[in-house]
Amino acid sequence: MQINWCWLTGVFVLYFSTSYAQECIVPLQWKPVQRNNVIEWEKFPEFSLPFTIIYEGPRFGDIQSMPLKRGFSHLATFAGNESATLPVSKRAITWYHVATDANTQPWSERNLESPWGNDLTLYRQTWNNQLRNMANLFNDSRDTDRPAYDIIALDIERIHDTDREILTIKGNPRVPENYRALNDAQFVQRYKRDIQRLYAAPAEYLRERTASSTQIASYSDALIRGSFNNWLGMTLTPWRDWTGDPNLLLHVMRDTLSGKVGGPFHNQLNFLTPSCYYYYDYNTSPFGKDYLAYILFVIEANRAWSTKPIIPFVWLRYHDAFNPTIPFVPNFVAEATAIFPFFSGAKGLWLWEGPLDSRQDNYAVYEYFIAGLHRLSQFKNFFEGDNELVIPQPAVESAKSKSAIWRGVIKGSEILIVAQNPYATSDTQVTEVKLSHQNWQKTIFLKGREVYLCKFDYNTISSIPNMPSLMNLKVAPNPATDKISYSFESATGMVGKGQLVDMTGRLLAEEEFSVNVGLQKHELRVNHLPTGMYVLQVQAGNYRMSEQVLIVR
Repeated sequence: MQINWCWLTGVFVLYFSTSYAQECIVPLQWKPVQRNNVIEWEKFPEFSLPFTIIYEGPRFGDIQSMPLKRGFSHLATFAGNESATLPVSKRAITWYHVATDANTQPWSERNLESPWGNDLTLYRQTWNNQLRNMANLFNDSRDTDRPAYDIIALDIERIHDTDREILTIKGNPRVPENYRALNDAQFVQRYKRDIQRLYAAPAEYLRERTASSTQIASYSDALIRGSFNNWLGMTLTPWRDWTGDPNLLLHVMRDTLSGKVGGPFHNQLNFLTPSCYYYYDYNTSPFGKDYLAYILFVIEANRAWSTKPIIPFVWLRYHDAFNPTIPFVPNFVAEATAIFPFFSGAKGLWLWEGPLDSRQDNYAVYEYFIAGLHRLSQFKNFFEGDNELVIPQPAVESAKSKSAIWRGVIKGSEILIVAQNPYATSDTQVTEVKLSHQNWQKTIFLKGREVYLCKFDYNTISSIPNMPSLMNLKVAPNPATDKISYSFESATGMVGKGQLVDMTGRLLAEEEFSVNVGLQKHELRVNHLPTGMYVLQVQAGNYRMSEQVLIVR
């Protein structure tokens, strides 16, 4: 066995190899921009990727369509002479305020969001004006109501997601009496049917006024939404439910008669654009460490329900609903965001930025995103033609266990591996990761939170250390009130302990025990703890498992 070091984005990462081939391309050496409100595109060589990657970020004086030369396929913000030179095939746009510019209408009112009593003639006039504004951005469609774009994403965001939310408007006087007279179940059912028809109306209107080749999406309106609620709930809901329970789907994407995926709105869409914005700060919130599991979960859950391509909206800042200063995400988060989604099956990314050009910010984080795209471009052949994705476990399971995340792509006789430990506690922490798929096995070592990207011969079978002796940790009840029972299996005898910690890692309860071969059962009392999320950890020998536990009072 050889011991080697692989250079990964500014650090060396240790890896062990046998005689089989491995290639970790040395990333570019570049210096992050020092000035504010500047992106130094020129420091990266020109490259392309076989994905739909849309740039809706700041241009900062770029008049040479630089993003199109650095991995992006489309522009959604325009500069220079692009009104005359940018081909339709490179144009994308977000159609903002679809429901809200007609601000007197029940649909537009945030706390009402009602499908009833709306003046569709007024809405069509509003949509016509909006489409004219889009058309006027380019010479070949100016002074018409027929915008010429390859991709148009509607931004609607006027819908009550859950039955509980729908019922909150039942007593509103702007809801017609004949609907308020329905029983609760009938009211919910009618709302879902009529809001779906209303959501379909602007998409149908757009179809009448654009070329047949125009691709339509709708921001955030996917089967499984990206949201802070789903970020928190992804580990509490079993993966089998996320991929099998239709009640978890956004109802506007389900046919109201059959209950299956489909319907007049869903069927207008060429691809799905869930919002995968980050809400919880990596450095200040315990949930922030789940950022990678969260974005992969949204992609994987939508792919489980739909064959439409998934192209998530991503933002390199934290959502302003959680931090009004809207800080940038850490650089390693930006790099991971640029690389990992394609290993979970995304067909593109939509990089969005709010109207913040008047602020003075350092945009080095954008350069880390571009550098991530460039690293991936060195292996773009893996994503061209036939390939096989390797997803060893759903992302929600990695969030539960707080473990390193890896994915692979097999093309021919090679496998491309991406890995990161978002739960590393320092830049120097070394994490051992065991990779395996069918007969192929490999052990790699990650340093800190760096993104590992290497390819290997897939046909070579190698040996790895023995598999972990602990497995199948189960906790019940969850949520819990007085005590939790937990069980696990062990292949060997050893000394172990169970610990309950809060989300900051503070130890709250502990018990030690002897671990025997086979099934083990233990209990911990939790009646002294306040409502909140906790983590149960089981450690024995060199092995550790963990599971999140919700305690309620």
